[in-house]
Amino acid sequence: MRINALLKAQQAVDRAATRRWQSGIATLDGALSGGLAYGRVHEVFAAEPADSAATAGFALAVATGMADGRSCLWLRSRRAAGLGGVLQANGWSDLGGLPGQALCGILPDGIALLKAAVDALRCAELGAVIIESRGSLRELDLTASRRLSLAAEKSGVPLLLLRVDATPSPSAAHTRWQVAAAPSQALPGNAPGVPAFDLELLRQKSGPSGLHWRLEWDRDQHRF
Repeated sequence: MRINALLKAQQAVDRAATRRWQSGIATLDGALSGGLAYGRVHEVFAAEPADSAATAGFALAVATGMADGRSCLWLRSRRAAGLGGVLQANGWSDLGGLPGQALCGILPDGIALLKAAVDALRCAELGAVIIESRGSLRELDLTASRRLSLAAEKSGVPLLLLRVDATPSPSAAHTRWQVAAAPSQALPGNAPGVPAFDLELLRQKSGPSGLHWRLEWDRDQHRF
């Protein structure tokens, strides 16, 4: 019993010491013990393949907010690049990112993709790393996800695993999300509204799950 009490106390200290990014939504940040944790792996799944663009936009918005002006590295499999199209600077900018701080790498297969991600996470100067894959990524087993998690924890750099047309499986990720496109509210003059997302927290370590939000992204404040 004493050992369990000590472990719980240490976990509480670890949670308090973890640097977190506040999303701007009080209920969301509260569910995450203060915000999305740096130095952790966060899985982001598209609800349907048709939600791939919304899911990519959500991941980029979060990465832009967490990076706080530092460079973001987006790693894509060749398959993802072929199906998902080209990443464009104007879209990055529309979400509040600085195109000059956007780095993109295309890797031939899953092994190269995960190896590049581990190497990138060892660079503490990066603001965030995104891995984009389409379909099943067999190489991303529990061992590989633990390797990514350890690298992220050591450097403090957050990793967003962007999964499209994929089924969740056991992993060392700190949180797991599902994203779907949501309708935007038109601005004055019937101008296009800001990006909107339907978000579900599928899973998190040592915290609540099964929670839902509809979010709008503020590109200027880098908050939802």
